[in-house]
Amino acid sequence: MTTQTGYANLTGEYTLDPTHTRIGFVARHAMVTKVRGAFNEFTGTAHIDGDDPAKSSVTVAIKANSIDTRNADRDAHLRSNDFLSMDEHPEITFVSTSIRQTGDASFDVTGDLTIKGITKSVTVPFEFEGTAQDPFGNTRIGFEGSTTINRKDFGVTWNAALETGGVLVSDKVTLEFEVSAIKTA
Repeated sequence: MTTQTGYANLTGEYTLDPTHTRIGFVARHAMVTKVRGAFNEFTGTAHIDGDDPAKSSVTVAIKANSIDTRNADRDAHLRSNDFLSMDEHPEITFVSTSIRQTGDASFDVTGDLTIKGITKSVTVPFEFEGTAQDPFGNTRIGFEGSTTINRKDFGVTWNAALETGGVLVSDKVTLEFEVSAIKTA
């Protein structure tokens, strides 16, 4: 596949804008509904090579204790050793290892995801949502993507059996990324 040259003007260094970026997740609860949450504190940078997207890279560091499901008791449980063990593993990280253009505005970002000290390769398909000049003169780019992981692959194994069959928390967790990044001067 040939690289689209329409991205050359995007080449540069970018910083994730945490006030306009969402790093979220969805898991099934009690086999009947979904619980959504997000991480509210994170940093991230990207190097975009618009001429050759394969030369681009992304790094993200998420504060595990910033997990937010809109329920304080559940959040405390998720921060505990049953789930994220945030005292021993305060950060969740993602470092890209390859980026491949898969369509006019779609890219597969593969990288090393580390949760609870366990690192696995994960691919996230992203769609380029566009670029804009904001009112402050910043160049912004937007991407959206999601992927599903098995939390047990990362040592997040706590669960409870239900009397009706099944389990309280699904093994599969969907990670969701709505990214706004600002080009650094």
